[in-house]
Amino acid sequence: MADVFPQVAEDFAVDALTGDGLRLRLKVAEKHLRPGGTVSGPSIFALADCAMYLAVLSRIGPVPLAVTTNCSIDFLRKPTAGRDLLCELRLLKLGRRLAVGDALIFSDGTAAPVARATATYSIPPDRPSPTC
Repeated sequence: MADVFPQVAEDFAVDALTGDGLRLRLKVAEKHLRPGGTVSGPSIFALADCAMYLAVLSRIGPVPLAVTTNCSIDFLRKPTAGRDLLCELRLLKLGRRLAVGDALIFSDGTAAPVARATATYSIPPDRPSPTC
C-alpha cells in the first residue's frame, strides 16, 4: 500500500491473512468522520475496496492494473463512535481474469456488522514481453 497508495496507506493495517481472505483495519481518525460523529460512507467503502485489493494481490502478486470492476455496499447500522472498523474479506472466486469477494465490516469489539459489500476485481491478462 505504501508504494501504490501512499496517500492512504497509513489509514489501514492488516490484522490477519487467512486461507481465503484477510482482516483489514481502518484506523478511524477525525478525517474519516462525517457530521454527527459517525464514520463516513466513503471511508467504509474505501475499507471494503482496499481489503479486496489486498486480498487479491496477496494471492497473485503485485499486478498494477488489477482494478475494481464492481462493488456494491449495504450500510446496515451506525458504527460505534471512537472505534476502528474491521473488514473481514473472503475471496469467493479467484480466477485468471476475475476475482469476487464478500466483506463484512464491524466496529472493533462489536458482533453486529455495520456494512456488507461484494466486490469484483478484473485481473489483466499476462502480456508478452516486448521483443527488441
